[in-house]
Amino acid sequence: MRIYMLNPPFVPRFSRSMRWQEKARGGTIYYPIWLAYATGLLEKEGHKVKLVDAPAEGLGLKQIIDDVKRFKPELLVIETSFTSLHNDLRVAHEIKKAYDNAKIVMVGPPTSVLTREILSHNAIDYVAYYEYDWTLKELAKSIEEGVKPQEILGVAYKDNGIIRVNPPRPFSTSKDLDSLPFVSKVYAKHLNIYNYYLSSALYPEVQIFAGRGCPFQCTFCAWPQTFMGRTPRLRSTENVIEELKWIKENLPYVKEVVFEDDTFGVNRKWLKEFLNKLIKEKLDVTWSCQVRADLDLETLKLMSKAGCRLVIVGFESANQQILNNIKKGITVEQMKKFAENVKKQGILLHADFIIGLPGETKETIKQTFRFIKEIKPDILQVSIATPFPGTEFYKWLEKNRYLKTKNLNEYLDKHGHQKCIVNYPWLSAEEIEIYVDTLLKRYYLSLSYIPAFVRQILRKQGFHELLRIIRAAKVFLTEYLAHRKA
Repeated sequence: MRIYMLNPPFVPRFSRSMRWQEKARGGTIYYPIWLAYATGLLEKEGHKVKLVDAPAEGLGLKQIIDDVKRFKPELLVIETSFTSLHNDLRVAHEIKKAYDNAKIVMVGPPTSVLTREILSHNAIDYVAYYEYDWTLKELAKSIEEGVKPQEILGVAYKDNGIIRVNPPRPFSTSKDLDSLPFVSKVYAKHLNIYNYYLSSALYPEVQIFAGRGCPFQCTFCAWPQTFMGRTPRLRSTENVIEELKWIKENLPYVKEVVFEDDTFGVNRKWLKEFLNKLIKEKLDVTWSCQVRADLDLETLKLMSKAGCRLVIVGFESANQQILNNIKKGITVEQMKKFAENVKKQGILLHADFIIGLPGETKETIKQTFRFIKEIKPDILQVSIATPFPGTEFYKWLEKNRYLKTKNLNEYLDKHGHQKCIVNYPWLSAEEIEIYVDTLLKRYYLSLSYIPAFVRQILRKQGFHELLRIIRAAKVFLTEYLAHRKA
């Protein structure tokens, strides 16, 4: 079967696979990582598959339609996100109107929450909700054989005009993940690796998963609640190291491997086994990951020795009550100690904070900024609290009438950047947006940031760190000035 996998056109360089889906002000653009994993599996099954990333390639709707007509797919898979859903449905409609020889299936986080609403659109034939790799595999087979998909778990479809939603598919197992082709091979075959960029990573980079699922209960985090589930499943350490070897041998120009797991090393036994094997292999791979602020000093030492360049940590807030409200399961003291230990081991600290979570006030924002200045992260990210449908955070805001709008079209401004839709009587959406911008400017434009800047460019790959910083600053200033003119 001929299958067309599409990350659809939207605003230029829109990151649909990010946790906060937007056009990032720092220039970050994610790989279409979920589509890429599914592409690898479908190719393994013998299908002729084409993976197209319109935002990264700068392709518009007409170009995509022309490409679809040339490829002549029988199945067209369109990925969507909450902030781009209405656009993506319009894209599906226009493709269907121009080329009616393919069944269209929509995938991505919104499909588990808005299953019936999405399927009610004429252009959409199927929805594969939650984790969709193996669902697509079975769906492609059923379409080839002309069989109705009533037995396929995780699929919703139309049956003579009636929408039918099959039971959900159990999440993958570790064995399943080991059976998937390396996503880095899919990138190399289908995509231009130089199109992708993380403002915190050395360039060029690749993003992979060592595992899926996150057991923690953070109320705002959409992936565990709407997409990948809370059950962690990990690839074998051997399987991950084999992929690192493949990257090293076949993509020698790649300067960093980024583990995109929600919580890398959620299983400490697995993490230590992985680190020890990586050290033994002497691969000399630079890598980064997302972790919780509860890793101990000894583990951080091993990570540093094994080539970990940077850790991305969701601190979220420096107010303990807010941390409790969002079920973070971390204390401010733990966070402070963790930041100290990271720096002791020479690992760069990328600190993430969110403004506008339950309990946020002007005073708690000031408290968070004092904490930021105290821990002095090498890279600071401050985001607007964005409530995605299906999350506990969204339901809490809805119940208390703190949502400014429920219209997904209003989650982004006309440039594709985050807008605040959280509106408290004591802290308005507009104030939250101003605080986010103010915190970033006050941190990065202060003299106290100079030591963190110098520390980065005096590292082992200091020249590439400098190039990364210059590029991120250039993109940010360009976006900032364009935003101000508008």
